[in-house]
Amino acid sequence: MNYLVIGAGNAGRPVARLLNNQNHKVIITDPKQLSDFKQDVQSILKQMEKEGVILDLGNDNPSIDGIDKVYKAPSLPDSAPIAKKVAEANLEVITNEDFSKMVNDLIPVDIIGITGTMGKTTTTFITTSIFKQAGYKVWSCSSLVNNLVSEAIIDGIVKGKAQNCDIAIFELPHGTIGLLNELDIKIGLLTNIAEDHLSEFGGSLEKYQQRKLILEKMSETFIANNSCRDIIAQVRGNALYYALDDDCDFIGTAGDEKLTIKYSKGEFTTPFRMVSYFFENSVGASSVALTYGVSPEDITDALSEFKGLPAHMEDVGEYNGRKVILDSAFLYDGMKITLEYFKDDNVVLFLDHFDTLSKRDKTEVGQLVGQYVDVIIASGFNEVNQTVEMDAAYEVLDAIENPSAIKVATRDITEAAALTFKYSKPGDIILHMGPLIAYDRITTVEKIMKGLEEGSKKYE
Repeated sequence: MNYLVIGAGNAGRPVARLLNNQNHKVIITDPKQLSDFKQDVQSILKQMEKEGVILDLGNDNPSIDGIDKVYKAPSLPDSAPIAKKVAEANLEVITNEDFSKMVNDLIPVDIIGITGTMGKTTTTFITTSIFKQAGYKVWSCSSLVNNLVSEAIIDGIVKGKAQNCDIAIFELPHGTIGLLNELDIKIGLLTNIAEDHLSEFGGSLEKYQQRKLILEKMSETFIANNSCRDIIAQVRGNALYYALDDDCDFIGTAGDEKLTIKYSKGEFTTPFRMVSYFFENSVGASSVALTYGVSPEDITDALSEFKGLPAHMEDVGEYNGRKVILDSAFLYDGMKITLEYFKDDNVVLFLDHFDTLSKRDKTEVGQLVGQYVDVIIASGFNEVNQTVEMDAAYEVLDAIENPSAIKVATRDITEAAALTFKYSKPGDIILHMGPLIAYDRITTVEKIMKGLEEGSKKYE
């Protein structure tokens, strides 16, 4: 079968790669030249070309001669010339539903799907750790490995991981859910829903919620944070709920380096050395494991050994007597949890640019951090479009109401990290927060570590 995939963006690439892997002839076309894409995307496209996908890039008017079926990127308007050409030729268009069913048929094991606005990466990581401790051979896909999880899933299918595991545990961001909306999910988990990414949904929280709730429709068993009960109860009467210190199906209670979980069959307490939001996310992960049939003993063993995950309250070491913590919190509630944890410490805070694919309220960020921190350094470099946008940094800093606060705007996150040593002293906490460490973790952490090394020497 000859396929034309229109659009080499986040939806088109996974579709083209899988169709090629299933022995179809695939052409992927886009008006952009290869060099117009980010470096990591260029690498993916080049790999696809090696595998047999035909790249037709920099083409505003692709040919449909010899094409049997077409996949159109969701962003392609019906008014586009190629869309009109496809319609006039009456070519069969495969939908996200068609593609999702194809993916589902290639995954022969139970799937656990985890979504939410905050905490889905952490919860996926903890859930994976628990199942591995229980002896399962786990295929785990999350944004820790690949920011675009749908590409990670397709990569696993192409490389045979789907055939060499006992269970699949997928983090499912809203984009991945939109593309893979017909998976058979054994257990689905919703960590929370907060106002974010609304620019991708026309500003509508309801539309964003509906995208997240696709997971509920796909799930045989559905578990949600108790904070989402009002939303879930409208669509599902047999959902299960989890929370810290709240009456529901799975109740967690945090203690001094321990976590107690109560559920219908009893309760157990595990040593737990993590902090902040890890407690609640661990309750969510445990609720999935208990529902699936994992023993409390295996959960206890896993959580006793759990040491966190990269860029989530991650202690990256001590520099010149300052402890440095990297955290990917970027929404109001998540940032507040982190800041509350350090409220009794002297903190020097550095922030990256808060806009990724979504525009975020920088004024709200400034108002929040100003309540907790006296030194705030904000970067104006937007990693997504690779431009310096100092207005974004000043918008955060101008909203800080503390008159004694030290406020510094920088051109990039490396400089911001270095300057933390100028404004700190031994015994202080140097804390990073912001979304780019999750959006492009490897690149952002490399830049931060470079700045820490430079600053620790320059201001020694």
